[in-house]
Amino acid sequence: MAITEPTAPESAPAVEGAIVGIPASPGIAVGPARHLHVPDLPVPHGATGTPEEERSRLDAAIAAVRADITRQREAAIVRVGAGEAAIFDAHLLFLQDEALLDPATDGIPGLGAAASWRGAVSELATAWDELDDPYLRERAGDLRSVGRQVLARLLGVEAPHGQLPAPGILVVADLEPADTIALDPASCQGIAVAHGGPTSHAAVLARALGIPAVVGLGDQIIGIAEGVTIGLDGRAGVVHIDPPSSTIALLEADRAEQLDRERSARARASEPAVTKDGRHISVMANVGGSSDVAAALAAGCDGVGLFRSEFLFLGRDTMPSEAEQEEVYRAAAVELDGRPLTVRTLDAGADKPIPYLELTPEANPFLGVRGVRLTSARPDILHTQVRALVRVSADHPVRIMFPMVATLEELRTGLTVVGDVAAKVGTAPPEVGVMIEIPSAALAAAHLARVAAFFSVGTNDLTQYTLAADRGNEHLGDLADALHPSVLRLIAMTAEAGAASGISTAVCGELAADPAATTLLLGLGVEELSMSPPAIPSVKEAVRAVDLDGADALASKALACATAAEVRQLLTV
Repeated sequence: MAITEPTAPESAPAVEGAIVGIPASPGIAVGPARHLHVPDLPVPHGATGTPEEERSRLDAAIAAVRADITRQREAAIVRVGAGEAAIFDAHLLFLQDEALLDPATDGIPGLGAAASWRGAVSELATAWDELDDPYLRERAGDLRSVGRQVLARLLGVEAPHGQLPAPGILVVADLEPADTIALDPASCQGIAVAHGGPTSHAAVLARALGIPAVVGLGDQIIGIAEGVTIGLDGRAGVVHIDPPSSTIALLEADRAEQLDRERSARARASEPAVTKDGRHISVMANVGGSSDVAAALAAGCDGVGLFRSEFLFLGRDTMPSEAEQEEVYRAAAVELDGRPLTVRTLDAGADKPIPYLELTPEANPFLGVRGVRLTSARPDILHTQVRALVRVSADHPVRIMFPMVATLEELRTGLTVVGDVAAKVGTAPPEVGVMIEIPSAALAAAHLARVAAFFSVGTNDLTQYTLAADRGNEHLGDLADALHPSVLRLIAMTAEAGAASGISTAVCGELAADPAATTLLLGLGVEELSMSPPAIPSVKEAVRAVDLDGADALASKALACATAAEVRQLLTV
């Protein structure tokens, strides 16, 4: 759509008797406030055995926690898919980090294993807290979580994951991935988080688990006493504190209506998503491996819009061979049975480090060698992956998507590799597209569209690069919002450039999974939506309610807004 300048709406009003935050996971919950209780771990000073015995105890504790985290990761894959479960890969890397293991071992003779380990974890986490690198600052909390697990093993007690004392709505300052994935939706009715944003780990996992959640509520939410009744609206981003019976009745009625809509959406999940005026919209799945495809098909996907190939490279000591990669891609393509499979080439670095690649440490890995920059620097990686994909594409509708493309030259380099490999294999090259996640790519979309076969907007990274706000930083959660008008303008520019060149534009970030944003995205010119499988039925149902003329009008209003809050107000009217 063309970008115009209509009058912006008024700012969102405050809600009386409530705290307004950021919608993170849709749904309504009413129940008592519950705080996580993480027990202290008293650590004795001094060794209980010889230094050799203490080192053996530490090695055994680390090995046991490595096995625990591996099991947590496997359970997470089953519950929420490989993409979200990859959070635990970083936890495993902590347990082989020499910056942690060396001081922990060196301190054993004077302190004993437990005290030395606790000191090493505390020192490294504190150092990360003070760094300029936002990625390492955010990982400090994860490091402390893993450190507590090892310490618990050394002390012979149960790992101190937070547990709800009774069913209710979890109220917490921030939520670690291990604690989030351990939550039982039967007892955790909702989540109210003081910090974080809509793309934080807690928000992503809450959506995958189907738990209503609001984030970015501020520290005032922490002061809510245990047992106080809370009414949480995950779609509106509002938490009502000790609401009157009339408000509770309204929330309960809304929840019943929402559950009816969800049941209806699941019943129609396999049907096409067609707007009121007859436009078919492809609703695709984001997956982390071939094991996720069955769940995606069961949810009603029209294909895979984002296959995160980096998960083939994580959790191992050597790079996957061409044959291994081909087997995985082929298995996914066969199961999709003619539906398209879009594979993102290796996107490592930053939040997905791979030790065996032996990359040079960077002061700011989010602005460093990752995505297409990594595969350009390591052509052996790219050529191996492309050969595997080209072989599968000879028999199945496989598309290749390059991540972190900033310039036309980077795309042309990738296209040359695909063309050369296809010629050597003796088959036609597959379609090649671009993941639009850097502002420069959106601004240059008209040039990219002349050579790319499709666009897919990764709103998670596009948001953090546009607003210079780390999406995992608990203090910047309210800023790292994909509904910010600046981000929406870049999406509109991308879609407009794609349409002018006759190529489609998809959105594959977390924003695509929000049914409240569906009308807006279609109005911006997006033609395909790709998301975590659990969100597919609701988004398909949202598409069926869209009138494209109305969507265009909504998009024009959203582009005229000054803040993300104003856009959210438009979406809740």
